[in-house]
Amino acid sequence: MPQLPDDLDAVAVRTWCSLALEALGRERAEIDAINVYPVADGDTGTNLYLTVESAAAAVEAVFAAHETGSTAPATADAVRAMAHGALIGARGNSGTILAQLLRGMAGVLADGGGEDRLREAFARAASAARQAVAHPVEGTVLTVATAAADAARDAGPGLAAVVRAAYDGARTALEATPGQLAVLGRAGVVDAGGRGLLAVLGALLETVSGQAPVRRSWTVPATIAGPVDGGGGTAGERVDGSADDCPDGGSGPAFEVIYLLEARDEAVDRLRTRLDALGDSLVVVGGDGLWNVHVHVDDAGAAVEAGVEAGRPYRIRITHFGADGLLDTRPHTEPARRAVVVVVPGDGLAGLCTEAGATTLIARPGEPPASGELVDAIRRAHAREVVLLPNDAALRHTAGAAAEQARTEGVRVALIPTRAAVQGIAALAVHEADRSFDEDVVAMTAAAGATRYAELAVAERQSWTMAGICQAGDILGLIDGDVAVIGADVPATARTVLDRMLASGGELVTLVLGENVPDALADALTEHVREGYLAVDTVVYRGGHQSAPLLIGVE
Repeated sequence: MPQLPDDLDAVAVRTWCSLALEALGRERAEIDAINVYPVADGDTGTNLYLTVESAAAAVEAVFAAHETGSTAPATADAVRAMAHGALIGARGNSGTILAQLLRGMAGVLADGGGEDRLREAFARAASAARQAVAHPVEGTVLTVATAAADAARDAGPGLAAVVRAAYDGARTALEATPGQLAVLGRAGVVDAGGRGLLAVLGALLETVSGQAPVRRSWTVPATIAGPVDGGGGTAGERVDGSADDCPDGGSGPAFEVIYLLEARDEAVDRLRTRLDALGDSLVVVGGDGLWNVHVHVDDAGAAVEAGVEAGRPYRIRITHFGADGLLDTRPHTEPARRAVVVVVPGDGLAGLCTEAGATTLIARPGEPPASGELVDAIRRAHAREVVLLPNDAALRHTAGAAAEQARTEGVRVALIPTRAAVQGIAALAVHEADRSFDEDVVAMTAAAGATRYAELAVAERQSWTMAGICQAGDILGLIDGDVAVIGADVPATARTVLDRMLASGGELVTLVLGENVPDALADALTEHVREGYLAVDTVVYRGGHQSAPLLIGVE
């Protein structure tokens, strides 16, 4: 039997994220089915799953990057990664609130994960979540989180006792939600967001105690009474008190708008006021310059413009509510025969691939897309056949999961396991929609496989590599994923990398320059290739804001 943790250290955080993802994976369909508030869009369980998936992936990345042998990463690194991953991957109203709950906990647990810190973490989480919601309503996930915090505060000694008390408090509060919110009582269900939070708390309880809580169905009798006096809402009430379009057929906002925002705190305060006037279900979470914004509005453009005025919005997702009140993500035109979906590391390549007819998804530095985002991109492509180019070896499993999900929706998906953006460019260059799907996939796969790839990176610390020991600040030349060259500057390292790659032949060199790399470097490398390899052509693209200063492909 594995040893149970005495405090919530990095390994325990990793286990918690993994178990929470498993729990939501099992239960998301049930949670989706009971989702009626604030909008009966049937996706609360899925949104929570995708949010935790992003959090778990961020924690895994911390462990993968840790290079101190058998010692685990610091607890602070793990909990901050969890919170950051949830923030950038938060989906929907429920996922955004969960991200703030995890952020509140991380702010405390970064300084230690003992039982007293955990009590404080639950309290901080509940408080932070309420502050993030423009108009808090009782009978929701906020109520469940507060009950968990109150129970944890009064729990007996021991880490497991604190978590068990929080879980039991949350469960009791969840059972009471139909009596606090009329729409839940009429539907005969508990709050879906609270139900998802209970699954996350159950995973934490299993982490610290070794025993998973007993699962149960959370539907309630349809005859249950509506809100008691002083309850948190009236029939069909939304988060801000306006009529909910789904249970009662009233008119509600037409769009759900979500985006990440880089902005100063004072600008976000103004943004909250602006968005609160535009719509409802407003939740803004985050801090330290990065925020996740969620709102339901009639004017999606105005919501995005408000973000532009506040800072730099990106990963913008706008979803239409159908006539039945459900989120409608389906285009209303006949699907195309075939499309290509490409993950790219920067804005420049996104423009290039879009011009070539592909549907693009930008992977920001340190923010790999979750499977749900890839599924959304496949849906946006709106085609019967889709070729998916992940362009990153680390996205193999994520892309595979997205492809499987899309197949269940009737889309024929071929996943070409491209490991770098230059391989994706090569595959897209030979794409022909007029030939058969299988022939097109074979040709694109062959083009990608015939392209060797490299990138330049800056070493963050002293480390042992395949090319020797590097020091912080050294320029690393990675060929086919392995460090092959250690240099002092970008131009010399790039020339050495090119020479090694072209030693085995090649006809075309592709250079993708990062945002701050001068054109003079491209000119110098193009001249280097022209002088040393007469039969080799060079093409240059601007990649925009990407993690690597230079990407290189040789075909």
